Amino acid sequence: MPKKKLPPAPAARKPRADAQRNRERILEVAKQVFTRDGAAASLDDIARQARIGPGTLYRHFPTRDALIEAVYRSEVEKLAAAQQRFAATMPPLEALRAWMLLFIDHVASKALIIPAMDTVAGGSMRLIEGSRSLIHTAFVASVQRAIASGDLRSDADPNDLARALIGVFHTTAIPGWEPSARRLVDILIAGSRLTPKLRSRV
Repeated sequence: MPKKKLPPAPAARKPRADAQRNRERILEVAKQVFTRDGAAASLDDIARQARIGPGTLYRHFPTRDALIEAVYRSEVEKLAAAQQRFAATMPPLEALRAWMLLFIDHVASKALIIPAMDTVAGGSMRLIEGSRSLIHTAFVASVQRAIASGDLRSDADPNDLARALIGVFHTTAIPGWEPSARRLVDILIAGSRLTPKLRSRV
């Protein structure tokens, strides 16, 4: 007898709209509370400020580590998504500059939440390393788009720019680091631009 075909596996159900809204609200509130209270942040306080019960919080994030990881991952995903949004709405060089300045904001936020991130298994570096490729991919895409448009020199190396930009994370303990990092964005772009003399040879 011919074998009966098995019915197709049911498609994965998307989260209900209210559940998704709860999750996003939890992450936003948790970011604020972890930034303010660091390692001393209370999950009950997060649930109360998010206007949900503790049970709802734990259904989304069974452990404290899971919540902290989700907060950081969400911020990285927003940063990566911004690259695509900027690319769709801005000229290449303007989009690159806007994303690099947004990266500075991301570093500033990360510096504030590091005490909470350090409490998870493996510490903050495990979370940072785990998300590095997502940030790197978004940055390289921005640089390559500016090169393709002729705004940046063809020999500009996205990895060189990435290393210089990521290096600002190691200066966050120095007073005034953020304005300095924003100036660095313009210095890096200016140094990589295709000058009129070189443009005339292309």
